[in-house]
Amino acid sequence: MTRLLTALFLSSSIAALSSCGNGSEAREGNTDKTSTDSIYPAVEKNKPNANYPPAFEGQTRIAGVKTTTPFEGKVIAKGLKSPWGIAVLPDGRFLVTEKEGDMRIVSSTGEISEGITGIPEVAASGQGGLLGLTLDPKFESNRMVYWVFSQPVDGGNLTAVAKGKLSADEKTIEGATVIYQAGPAHKGNLHFGGRITFDKNGHLFVSTGERSDKETRPLAQSLTAGLGKILRITTDGKAVEGNPFTGHADALPEIYSYGHRNVQGLAFHPETGDLWETEFGPRGGDELNRVEIGKNYGWPTITYGLEYSGKEIGTPPIQQQDGLEQPAYYWDPVLSPSGIAFYTGAAIPEWKNSLFITGLSSMHIARIVIKDNKVVGEERLLDREGERFRDIIQGNDDALYSITDGGKLYRIGSK
Repeated sequence: MTRLLTALFLSSSIAALSSCGNGSEAREGNTDKTSTDSIYPAVEKNKPNANYPPAFEGQTRIAGVKTTTPFEGKVIAKGLKSPWGIAVLPDGRFLVTEKEGDMRIVSSTGEISEGITGIPEVAASGQGGLLGLTLDPKFESNRMVYWVFSQPVDGGNLTAVAKGKLSADEKTIEGATVIYQAGPAHKGNLHFGGRITFDKNGHLFVSTGERSDKETRPLAQSLTAGLGKILRITTDGKAVEGNPFTGHADALPEIYSYGHRNVQGLAFHPETGDLWETEFGPRGGDELNRVEIGKNYGWPTITYGLEYSGKEIGTPPIQQQDGLEQPAYYWDPVLSPSGIAFYTGAAIPEWKNSLFITGLSSMHIARIVIKDNKVVGEERLLDREGERFRDIIQGNDDALYSITDGGKLYRIGSK
């Protein structure tokens, strides 16, 4: 047994080094500050759901890494009700959405405010409700908040984007206005997407889901539907000039990328400026993608997962096709990836530019090390907490903060 474990360790280490090209060269000049990481076997040990071969080495089950700087995850607040999105206020407190339709402010010492009023009705059923949020880059002067929610409408419900002003007394959202609706409406309660973030130009990126059901899945490939997309819009909900399908009579001009299943993570790399996203696969095949303008990310034509029943998807099932983008990385079994954040702080040097992904059914936070647009290392954090981690953000103190479906707010930082 000892010889077998040693062989496995050496095999994983060699594979990890070869995926970087050359071990010593990869560590020298690595802007992701992973030189203090050690290389370990892949963190995933369980049998995959599907036996599909990856498109390239390192696309799944990459070598593990471990943080050497002492850090801890500590609960600083309890009692939130199914929190879904979190944003940092200028003074270091947090604005949090709760799925049933409330926003609340949480202090750094754990005090939770009463629900903020003035928010439009949400369709709070299944995966629907009040979802992701972000603050206007000029929030200190205009106090504007933008959020995503499942909106009840004729014909069912849909993913919508709204904005409003947080009042001076922080008790209400003033002038709440729906600025965008991603149709068509559907009578269902799954796959709304729901993340929203600003780019450096002051435009909004919004993710939507394809609503899960077999009749709506094909709309992820349709350029006339807002389902299964990443959208780029202005703060008034209009298509941004320069979007890839502007001027096409048979396409929505708001679409930035398409062929997505259910995107719940959006973040820009702090150095390259590239947009990265995480999306849920079916049974296996959760994805991490670097998003390029106008590209098709394949769902449901290609996938590394199966139906929840265990049946194959597609006849025959395929994982690669010309014109369809491959994920930079995928998980099988699933991570169930929700919110994501790049670390830009200095408190834990080896975390610099790492991507942190909150896992739901996997019940941990994944740290992903990216080098030259490829994943070169993976680590699991807080995997003994027994929590479904929903969203994550970096605070003003260089620590990470994560909310859980169980209503907790964690601070994850150096000891």
